[in-house]
Amino acid sequence: MDFAIDETTADIVGRTRAFVDQHVLPAEPVLEEQLAADPDRWGAPPIVHDLRARAREAGLWNLFLPGPRGGGLTTLQYAPVAEVTGWSPRLAPVALNCAAPDTGNMEVLAEFGTPAQQKRWLEPLLRAEIRSAFCMTEPDVASSDATNIGTRIRRDGDDYIVSGRKWWSTGAMAPEAAVFIVMGKTDPDAARHRQQSMILVPRDTPGVQVVRPLTVFGYDDRDHGGHAEIVFDDVRVPAANLIAAEGDGFAIAQARLGPGRIHHCMRAIGMGERALALMTARARERVAFGRTLGEQGVVREWLASSRVELEALRLLVLKTAWLMDAVGNRAAMTEIQAIKIAVPRAVQRILDRAIQLHGGAGVSQDTPLAALYVGIRTLRLADGPDEVHLDSLGRAQLRAGR
Repeated sequence: MDFAIDETTADIVGRTRAFVDQHVLPAEPVLEEQLAADPDRWGAPPIVHDLRARAREAGLWNLFLPGPRGGGLTTLQYAPVAEVTGWSPRLAPVALNCAAPDTGNMEVLAEFGTPAQQKRWLEPLLRAEIRSAFCMTEPDVASSDATNIGTRIRRDGDDYIVSGRKWWSTGAMAPEAAVFIVMGKTDPDAARHRQQSMILVPRDTPGVQVVRPLTVFGYDDRDHGGHAEIVFDDVRVPAANLIAAEGDGFAIAQARLGPGRIHHCMRAIGMGERALALMTARARERVAFGRTLGEQGVVREWLASSRVELEALRLLVLKTAWLMDAVGNRAAMTEIQAIKIAVPRAVQRILDRAIQLHGGAGVSQDTPLAALYVGIRTLRLADGPDEVHLDSLGRAQLRAGR
């Protein structure tokens, strides 16, 4: 068993680390200034375009996507790269064109899209000329069970008509989000997992109504294009916009969410590492009751526990990435569920310690900790809540126990 990374990965990780340190982290206050100067803007601020140009010039582009269209990395090779981008989740992923939901949508189009769909939507997404949104979750049903979805996709001659209401469509507030991938039911009478389909809906299609932005713990996430509630009011699109075949929607969703979940976990470890770095600096520098915080036994325990948790999580994520490459995403589902449960929970604990150690500063805008905490807490709901994954993983364990 060899724990060393290969030369290709070491090179890309090193270049990504240098890019994040030299360009991304210094750009964080610039992002805040630009967002404050234009409070009505939902599109990418100028600093994002500047960072994207630098990333493309540095050869750090579409690294999430294997094969010739992307960075050519395996899932295992991409893992430490994504971890580095987790140090600045608001800027680094989007700068490298590796930000959700575009990553998952590009993977769907690359794997299931027709040549015409790929030419119209995938190619401009790969060039970051447009962005996209994924419309699956609905306000009126428990969307943790995707078979509940109520949005209808009805065939009408050479078209489909889409009717329904979606929310938490990340990125859809941004005008650059030119296309929405919408999941709905084409045949409510089919078998439970064959009722759903996915279809491409251009933003400017009549009947598409972006109703409102949704906030997350008060954050509007304008830097990510926000999160939108969207109504599809008898939206007519060509039948050629259907992705794959009728009834394939649930299977496509599962294929999309597997890589998405591990990418989230990879970045979350980077978030935890940044929190631990900030905690360590605070413990060395801050003096209370005549000694530094690092001289307090409870603080050293926090630092040690955080380091142990991050090392264990990283190994679990790397094992999962290796399995996805070796046996496929479906066969690695148990491990994907395990990391989706374990990583956000542990990183949330680490961030909570870091906030506690920083006192009032930890919940203010003077450190990135509050925003990181909101992001990691939200991840325990996104792509399936903890309880759904725990139930499924428990079922798998019972089957294995036989």
